[in-house]
Order: sequence, then C-alpha cells, then structure tokens
Amino acid sequence: MKNVKLDRIDLTILHEMQKDGRITNVELAEKAGISAPPCLRRVRALEEAGFIRGYHADIAPDKMGFGMTVFIHVGLANHAESDLLHFAKTVEGWPQVRESYMLTGDSDFLLKVVAEDWEAFQKFLTSQLASAPNVNHVKSFPTMRRTKYEAGIPIPPKDKPLPNG
Repeated sequence: MKNVKLDRIDLTILHEMQKDGRITNVELAEKAGISAPPCLRRVRALEEAGFIRGYHADIAPDKMGFGMTVFIHVGLANHAESDLLHFAKTVEGWPQVRESYMLTGDSDFLLKVVAEDWEAFQKFLTSQLASAPNVNHVKSFPTMRRTKYEAGIPIPPKDKPLPNG
C-alpha cells in the first residue's frame, strides 16, 4: 500500500467524497481548489493507499422491507483465537448481519442485524445465532428509530488544523 501524507486538499477531497460519492471529478476539483487532472490523480492515490475503500449506495432498509434493526451482544463460551475467528467467519455467512465487531469486556461481539419484522428476527435469533457453535449468551437490543446517521468519519473543515500536522 502506497504511503500518502494527507494535506488540506486531500482532506477536502475525502470530505466531499464522503458527503457525495457521486460527485463529478470536475465538481470535486472545484471544491478542492485544483484542476481536474491532478484531482483525479489524488483520488486514485487515496484509493491505492486505502483511504477510500469503495463506493456504495445508501439503501433505505424500510423501503426494501427491513423494518427492524437490532443490536446484539454475543458472548462465546471459549475465547481461543481459533474460536473467535470461527464465529467471525460464521457471521460472514448471515446476510441479515450488516456489521460485526469483536469487543473486549462482557461481550465478545456486537452485531447489527436487520430483519423484515419481529417474526423474522426471532427465527434468525433461534435458528441461527443462538444455536451457532460456541455461543454462550445473546442479549438483543431492538431499536425504536435511528436518530442520527453519518457515514464515514469526522474530517476537519478547511479552516481547522490537520489532525497530525
């Protein structure tokens, strides 16, 4: 992976692309204060260096019939590295699990699960998650509504100092 030291222009590019992944290179260059060819080169360098991991559409779950979002704490019986990796690999095969994090503390994993409704969630919980090998305990937290969502990370505005400079 190519090493890139971020400057103010790079941060502006990342900020603008995070807000709107479909922004044209010409619009992006204008916002970054540079011409289009160097802007495109910078975007490619940011992609190659791993700062930009991909592009996707933000699909509304409710419009697609997924009316429930549930966060689940999962505790495993055994904590050997191979057991943790096996559970993580199992989770990869469950499409309703949209995010998975390995934790420290009382729980070993935090899962973000979407389901069509309560019945579909219960079916997933009992037939897949709770019956998975090495699962010791499960605690679920159904959400009422999402009150904030911002993709990505906070990138400082143009008038703020760089994080490492």
